[in-house]
Amino acid sequence: MLNILKIENVNIFYGEKEILKNINISVKKNEILCIMGPSGCGKSTLLSLINGFLTENGGKYTGTVILNGENIKSLKLTDLRKKVSTLFQNSIPFPLSIENNILYPMEFYKKRIKNKKEQVAEYLKKVNLYNEVKDNLKMFANKLSGGQKQRLCIARMLATDPIILIFDEPCSSLDLENSLIIERLIKKLSEKYTIILTTHNIEQAKRLSDKIITIK
Repeated sequence: MLNILKIENVNIFYGEKEILKNINISVKKNEILCIMGPSGCGKSTLLSLINGFLTENGGKYTGTVILNGENIKSLKLTDLRKKVSTLFQNSIPFPLSIENNILYPMEFYKKRIKNKKEQVAEYLKKVNLYNEVKDNLKMFANKLSGGQKQRLCIARMLATDPIILIFDEPCSSLDLENSLIIERLIKKLSEKYTIILTTHNIEQAKRLSDKIITIK
């Protein structure tokens, strides 16, 4: 199966401090890769390498990161972020309506959009949220429940038409019921997308992942 992401001989630094050393990872298309390790070990730093936030925030690295056959250094940040969509640990909906949370990234990356209502409905259906909010799409998104907000943020990720989805501790702020909903959703999304996630929950990692990597 095709490797959609290859991280080869990578060392990551902030200033003179080496954060991660000699990282080599291959991720296949439609694979779910789980990254585990104690707090502060560099999990989020590794994610920030893949989506371009590392260098934007003053970090640097040696080695090579190949995304879908291209070195990420050759990509514009906007193109990289379009292909690698990230749900941060503290992600919240934009202070906009439900539908505008979906339209905003679509308009940013695609500029011209046809059939806006149909596309908003499509992305909300992908996260099993449409039937719950279809009569209130103009409602302020922060009025949603915690689990609904998380699914809206995931729908927002999909609106850029990415090839990789990154989840940094996607269930850390959710109760068990909503965590299981998100887990089932991530499994379903892996039919179309490649997924990389971090978690402290070993049982969750076993339920979700095709491959587990532990950083020490």
